[in-house]
Amino acid sequence: MTLMLTGTVPVPLPLDEIEPWNATRQMLVCTSVVDEAPEVKTFTFAVEDGGWFRYMPGQFITVELRTKDGDLHRTYTVSSSPSRPYAISITVKAQPTSVGTRWMFENVRPGSRIRAYGPNGHFSLMLHPAKKYLFILAGSGITPMMSMLRWLFDCDPGADVTFVNSSRRPEDIIFRDELEMLARWMPNLTIGFLPEMRSAVSPWGGLMGRVDRHKLALLAPNFMRREIFRCGPEPFMSAVSGIVRSEGFDMAHFHQESFGASSFARPAQMEGEERNLEPTSSELTVTFLGSNKRGHCAPGQTILETARNAGVRIPSACQSGICGTCRVFKRSGDVEMRHNGGISQQDISSG
Repeated sequence: MTLMLTGTVPVPLPLDEIEPWNATRQMLVCTSVVDEAPEVKTFTFAVEDGGWFRYMPGQFITVELRTKDGDLHRTYTVSSSPSRPYAISITVKAQPTSVGTRWMFENVRPGSRIRAYGPNGHFSLMLHPAKKYLFILAGSGITPMMSMLRWLFDCDPGADVTFVNSSRRPEDIIFRDELEMLARWMPNLTIGFLPEMRSAVSPWGGLMGRVDRHKLALLAPNFMRREIFRCGPEPFMSAVSGIVRSEGFDMAHFHQESFGASSFARPAQMEGEERNLEPTSSELTVTFLGSNKRGHCAPGQTILETARNAGVRIPSACQSGICGTCRVFKRSGDVEMRHNGGISQQDISSG
């Protein structure tokens, strides 16, 4: 059963009496904040008025942060498993230049209300089932892998998984204790840690350094026969893909999570900056039914840019067709759409 938060007293609700979370109308409430590693925290949420979460392991959500300088939208991969549907968790690392994540560290506490959108994404073993998996990751790239590994632990504990985890220092290994516990409970799970450097804080006596062909062969000797999922910083991503390509790996079985910008993404005006110009002969008129406002869309301009120019607020994060936060219904008219996986064919077919 799930817990519906009513003040400070949780009320139990059977699963068959509640509906899945509806991101368009239901807020999330933070239930816990846990320190995982230096500058890394896990935020766990429940549905404010009761509900459960339906998603694929490896997907992400976009959270809306109400900062004093305006709303920010940040996309974070879910680290929890849909096999535990009454809560959802995101595990985030604050970089020196982080704005949204730093705001969460300083402001989100148990009881905080957060609006979120999703889940979205296609980086999931549910879409690429296999007999053997290699999850290879670096740093906070562990989050989708942990979601998938937790799913396998709950639903297929005998799954054959090799888990290679690269980090800067031993103390930076996120979920280390849980991974070691899972390795004891899952007979076919092999865990390989690969810190780049030693540390006086957390002594290390195992393999060290950056990933290369030799180290990968030691940690995952049969990686050529596995379905590979990769996630991490760009230099790490490039190194791994270079290794497997040089070995002649069939890249149809190689999957990666990426939030890089698209070549067609362009800066848009800030929300609320209206552009009160009459349409030119080459511009099209776009009507936004929710606000009854109209915008003028120039050739090559996106609906999101047009909305912002007209002072219409559409939540967005990546602005390059990856995360799907800015999806809207098309009620009439024709559009040309290019995207990077942020929308499914089912969504397109439904308008």
